[in-house]
Amino acid sequence: MYLSVVIPCMNEEESIPGLVERLAQAIKPWKDQAEIILVDDGSTDATWKAIEAAKLICPQLVGVRLSANRGHQIALTAGLEASQGDRIFMLDADLQDPPELLTDMMFMMDRGFDVVYGRRSERRGETMFKKATAHLFYRFLNAMSDVPIPQDTGDFRLVNRRSLDAVLAMPEKARFIRGMFAWAGFKQVGIEYIRSPRELGETKYPFRAMLRFAIDAMTAFSTKPLKLATRLSFISLFMAALMAVYVIYSLVVYQTAPGWASVVLAVSFFSGAQLLTLGILGEYIGRLYVEAKNRPMYFVSEDTRDVAPVSRRLRA
Repeated sequence: MYLSVVIPCMNEEESIPGLVERLAQAIKPWKDQAEIILVDDGSTDATWKAIEAAKLICPQLVGVRLSANRGHQIALTAGLEASQGDRIFMLDADLQDPPELLTDMMFMMDRGFDVVYGRRSERRGETMFKKATAHLFYRFLNAMSDVPIPQDTGDFRLVNRRSLDAVLAMPEKARFIRGMFAWAGFKQVGIEYIRSPRELGETKYPFRAMLRFAIDAMTAFSTKPLKLATRLSFISLFMAALMAVYVIYSLVVYQTAPGWASVVLAVSFFSGAQLLTLGILGEYIGRLYVEAKNRPMYFVSEDTRDVAPVSRRLRA
């Protein structure tokens, strides 16, 4: 197998027919040595039926159905582990990232690059809030991360088998695939493109999901939040010392205690700093707890290949 295309799907029954049609055209130069892997991430609609119907039309298609919803990054991992190609092309099912860019990515990989990722030069059809938060996310992530992560990129990329095997060897359960490829290194290059608006279905990344994704990304690739908590504690002690000097001075000079405003201000500041510190520590402790259980990331309930469905887990 020369080329594998991996797409996680969650409630994408409307998008599957158009997705498979465009992918079939995009992989036509390699169709005799290519596979399209659609991973159904515990969809509650007819996504799996749409995948089975598409397989009757496209013989290169492989369907993998997870036993429950595990999230986009785990579903993507399941597809990457199921892939057999020397080159692996990743994209989402909403077709906002153009599969036709595969030809250009292949050309760049032929020139010796291990990873070719798409960089969004423009995001059409998205709200100002989504664009602003995405812009701030990548800048803030790079400021906090110990590893430089390409800005304005997603999981839309072409990777070779060497770089993929390096990423699959990483055992963490809280996955941030684009950051893991950045950490793995190798020779990487970006290709700019214009991201299209979603034509069918609804986004699977509301604000709450994006916030959780951002927290996972920062805690997975940086210990700087822990250092920030330490600095906050020192700032709190310094402020407490200043407040003590102010209180003593007021008692001696004015023969009275400070007013309620200064008390409320001090209590609010120190309480906020303590809660923030505890929250940061809790995120890291929670990650340690999840990793310590060492549960499989997912189970496969159905597979359209001519083999019995099996449970897969991350390779050690």
